[in-house]
Order: sequence, then structure tokens, then C-alpha cells
Amino acid sequence: MFSWLRRKSSGGQSAHRGSLRVEEPGMWLIVGLGNPGSKYEHTRHNIGFMVADRLAERAGSKLSTKKFNAHFGSCVIAGCKSLIGKPQTYMNSSGDSVQPMAAFHKIGSSQVVVIHDELDLPFGSVRIKQSGGHAGHNGLRSISARLGGGDYPRVRVGIGRPTRGDNVTGHVLGAFSSVERSSLDAVIERTCDAVETLLSEGVVAAMNSVNGQPPVC
Repeated sequence: MFSWLRRKSSGGQSAHRGSLRVEEPGMWLIVGLGNPGSKYEHTRHNIGFMVADRLAERAGSKLSTKKFNAHFGSCVIAGCKSLIGKPQTYMNSSGDSVQPMAAFHKIGSSQVVVIHDELDLPFGSVRIKQSGGHAGHNGLRSISARLGGGDYPRVRVGIGRPTRGDNVTGHVLGAFSSVERSSLDAVIERTCDAVETLLSEGVVAAMNSVNGQPPVC
């Protein structure tokens, strides 16, 4: 079914680089993307980290386990056994954390949910995408390379494009504006709600429910 899934002639499943064995279909891996360190803590690129922290807080969990180049913790979200993780590899190498974390816990890519910032959505928008390419996002690029494709759901959190010039790097690595900060908490809460809907209702139903909502004002 997936490009990264290979079966041996004996009926077993291989464990080569980038492969995942699907043995616990009820378990989810929720990954919030960002960069480690206080320098990046409040930047737009770290909205995935912010959502992961809030999800853990809502679930009564702490992301205190340090392994697989990540901080992660286990919990139950919307009745589903889940892991919430924050890769500590820096954004461009996120897959080097996500793939081994998923493989160790035997979680297939269709149940790896990646939360990330999205330039092509206005600030305050939250959208769910079932699968696809990386659209220039280096965190997604790395994850897709390590998982062997883009067959994993994403929760995209809009940060908009810079209003002046083409300084995209400065925009994504910059702090939220004062206007954005006034509604940032509501954006994070809506994103957490979207993740819960995805787990409880499935990707397609969650897309229908979430993707038509107007941006948080």
C-alpha cells in the first residue's frame, strides 16, 4: 500500500532504512515541527512546537522523554493512544527524528500527523491535508525523504507571507507581530481541536469539518 512498506517472501516485513512496520494501527504519532533553543522559541517557524506543547498540556502529558533526537511523551487524544513529539534536529533534518521514532513504535506513515507552519495560508487559518508534496517546506522535505514518500497527514497552520519584499527567511524565523500575538492562543487552540477531530473522525471527515472555517481573527 505504501512505498516504504516491503514484505519478505516469508510474509515478514523488512526493517531497512526508511521502512516502518505497521503492527499497532490504533497508535498515532503527532509531530510538531520547529527549531530547538530559546533563539527560535517564539518564532513563526515554531508554531508546530507550540501546538505540540498545548496538546500535551490538554492531554495531561509532558514531553519529557528524550530519545530519537526528540522530546516526546505518551498520552490519549480523542480516545486514541498517541505519542506527541518535537524533533530536536532543527527543522531541515526533522525526518532524522520522525522516522526512527515512528519505526520504533511501529507506527505507519498514515498515522504520523505533522503540524507545521504554512506560508501559503493567511495567519489564523488551519487546514488539514491528507498527503502530498513538501511545497518547499524543508521540514516536510526531510520527513518525506526518510519515510519514503508524502503519504502522511498534515495540519497546516497559516503564518502568511511577508508584507514587504521577499524576505521569507526573516519572516518565518521572526517573532509574531503584536497583532498576531493577540490571537495566537486562539489559533493554537483551534489547531489542537483540528488534531483531535482528525484522530476521532478520520482525515477526510476532519478536512470537511476544519478546512471551511474562516481564519481566527
